[in-house]
Amino acid sequence: MPLNVLKIKALCFDVDGTLSDSDNVYTQRFTKFFPRFLFKDPHHSARRLVMWMESPGNALLSVADRLHLDVYMVALINFFSQHKHYSAKEFLLVPGVDDMLKQLHGRYPMAIISARDEKTNMKFLEKFDLVKYFDVIVTGLSAKYTKPYPDPIFLAAEKMNVAPEHCLMIGDTTVDIRAGKSAGAQTVGVLCGFGEEYELRKMGADEILEDTTKLLKIL
Repeated sequence: MPLNVLKIKALCFDVDGTLSDSDNVYTQRFTKFFPRFLFKDPHHSARRLVMWMESPGNALLSVADRLHLDVYMVALINFFSQHKHYSAKEFLLVPGVDDMLKQLHGRYPMAIISARDEKTNMKFLEKFDLVKYFDVIVTGLSAKYTKPYPDPIFLAAEKMNVAPEHCLMIGDTTVDIRAGKSAGAQTVGVLCGFGEEYELRKMGADEILEDTTKLLKIL
């Protein structure tokens, strides 16, 4: 279904692969282990490997969905999201995100919707002075269940005083799209993270963008 821009009253952003390019450092390191004579696109293959290592829930969910086991998998993802401790690592900002948020600030209330812990999220947001742009920060333990359940979006919508169906969930994986659709929100899939266009479309993304900053063009 095409994106209905007039219906959007608030924006909800995933962090990893959407605002933060934190895993790009590891992708660059792994790329050299994927020889071009065996892999058509070594960089792409390395990114998929990092996705499995960093976010096994995202990868497992896409597999489970094909096997019709997704109901059981989301419960497992929720458990690991709330009990996994992330190690500190170098953060990178997706190019142009700061300027995009600056332009959107004041036009829409905005929320962070992340499955990571509060400390990790705040470390990233504070490093790039992004906290000032967000009205609500929802982390992995803020709601009873984290993504791909809709609970984090319901919580953010309530705090922003906006109905969930008037929110736009922006993320790079099927987990983000599933959470948004389950909450009744519109969704945008971005290709600057780990998601593949075909799987984001299959999950029901209302719009696909090359990267998060392209959001300005449609809003």
